[in-house]
Amino acid sequence: MSYVTKINPSEPVAVNNARLGALYAEMGEVSAEDILCRAMEELALRMSHCERLFRTDDHAGLRKSARSLIAIAEQIGMDVLARVAGDVTYCIDRKDTVALAATVNRLMRTGEGSLTAVWDLQDITL
Repeated sequence: MSYVTKINPSEPVAVNNARLGALYAEMGEVSAEDILCRAMEELALRMSHCERLFRTDDHAGLRKSARSLIAIAEQIGMDVLARVAGDVTYCIDRKDTVALAATVNRLMRTGEGSLTAVWDLQDITL
């Protein structure tokens, strides 16, 4: 008798509250909110772009897009997302297509969770 185990991967996400707090302190609430909203929009677009580039085997484009994800994610305190995007570039540089497939999927899960976490924080005073 054989058994099938369904695996539902999930990614723990964390937002660097100190980084977000510093952004708000430096820019003021209105400007920080604007930056945060634009960064979240850009992250969502770039994540979608990364997934599309991966499906079309455009590794050079994927590497460039993942590097831009790192900069944006670090700016708004999404340290885990930035680290996973760095892992994507590492897999590309090593030409490890199996690890790249797994890491791009992890990037999507982490990105979605990170965007949700920041969205949920918007109701909390930083």
